[in-house]
Amino acid sequence: MKREADAERRERTVNLLAVFTTVGSREQAQRIADALVSRGLVACAQISEIESVYVWQGALQREPEFRLLLKTTAAQYAAVQSAIRELHAYELPAIFAVEVTHAFEPYAAWVAAGSNGTKRAP
Repeated sequence: MKREADAERRERTVNLLAVFTTVGSREQAQRIADALVSRGLVACAQISEIESVYVWQGALQREPEFRLLLKTTAAQYAAVQSAIRELHAYELPAIFAVEVTHAFEPYAAWVAAGSNGTKRAP
């Protein structure tokens, strides 16, 4: 029981976030991903092609988009959001984060180290 409690405490020492945003092209997704990883704001960025259905300015829209899943820490959220807003082409970009409540501790440590704000070569 103590071992499980220790493992759970270690999982919670790093507050990981999964930050999501969507963009209109693969090129824009790659540009944002490259910038955030290079700036050391996120450890990893994943890009997925999706189809979005939503209402914009009173009209139903159905558009191909690209979703970015950005792995970072809670401490970096404000900087990640600011960078996305700087680089994003949309008037109203979707930017939101989900707290990661459980993560393999060595992986969580890797994410924390990779999103500590230390710039990397592009």
